[in-house]
Amino acid sequence: MATNSLVCVNDYEEQALSLLDKRVRDYYSCGADDGQTLSDNVADFRRLRLRPRMMVDVSNINMKTTLLGQEVAFPVCVAPTGIQKLAHPDGELATARASASLGTCMCLSTGSTVSLGELAENLPELLLWFQLYVCKDRDLTRQLVKQAERAGCKALVVTVDRPEQGTRRTSITNKFSLPLHLSFKNLDSLKSPLQSSQNNKYAVLHTMFDNTLTWEDIQWLTTITNLPVIAKGVLTGVDAVKALESGCKAIYVSNHGGRQLDGVCSTISVLSEVVKAVNGRAEVYLDGGVRTGTDVLKALALGARAVFVGRPPLYGLAVAGEEGARNVLTILRNELKLAMQLSGVTDVQSVSRDLVTYRASL
Repeated sequence: MATNSLVCVNDYEEQALSLLDKRVRDYYSCGADDGQTLSDNVADFRRLRLRPRMMVDVSNINMKTTLLGQEVAFPVCVAPTGIQKLAHPDGELATARASASLGTCMCLSTGSTVSLGELAENLPELLLWFQLYVCKDRDLTRQLVKQAERAGCKALVVTVDRPEQGTRRTSITNKFSLPLHLSFKNLDSLKSPLQSSQNNKYAVLHTMFDNTLTWEDIQWLTTITNLPVIAKGVLTGVDAVKALESGCKAIYVSNHGGRQLDGVCSTISVLSEVVKAVNGRAEVYLDGGVRTGTDVLKALALGARAVFVGRPPLYGLAVAGEEGARNVLTILRNELKLAMQLSGVTDVQSVSRDLVTYRASL
């Protein structure tokens, strides 16, 4: 469809939600329980105010940065979101093409409907990370890790905030399941309960994840791969330190898009605590609630190396496939550049904490 009239992320979200089947729309957009954290993720960015500096030469803006030593063209990357072929037949491949064309990173979900191998074959230039759920079957976990290594992934992003599945009421009401024509491609060639199940494979997948995980398991994971391990789902300074002590090379502040424990803090509200605890020993990333370039700038000011966006490119994908995903990322890139110029900031790697303050009560 024509996308000329869609000029911001919210436009793409509104259009996507009008196009998607109700079950898919509810699956992508819902949060856990009452959706308090889901809404707080967005709302708490609005509590921050920018303090721009004037009379700065902003004719040259550097938006390049590095993630664990790998360069990206701008600090907005694609967060792991599963089952993208529900949004568009090309699924994760289209999103990956959009990411590669703009020179940014994509993190592929364990629950992807396109395999790591397919992305590696079609897009060797893509900076690809793999989001890993540790399975009860450790041999299955090892095989997933080996797939990521063979595909040329540059990092393993381990989800640490899912000992159990959060309650997503609309998915229960809609009896959400994986359509028969789709599968979890990274697991297709591996022996797992999915191969022998005639039931809802979406539900079966979630029974495979280990709810006994501790930081010792993260230590074990670092011993079976040379890839850097990133802890995704950290919301406190205490856990950030534990992650580093367990061998993690970076911290990813996330509350799973508000889809796990409802009522937890928004990610932007805890970012400063995590950054302070890390104390320069590792890079810190954030996802959750990023909808504008000014949101990105605020996160950078509070110490994030980069932000990841999940729903926005997914909504772009639903509207116009690869073009839509690329448009959404381009919008965020362009908005960030303008926000930097209007704030007197010329380099994404030198955004200072004093750029932001919390809105005063009136």
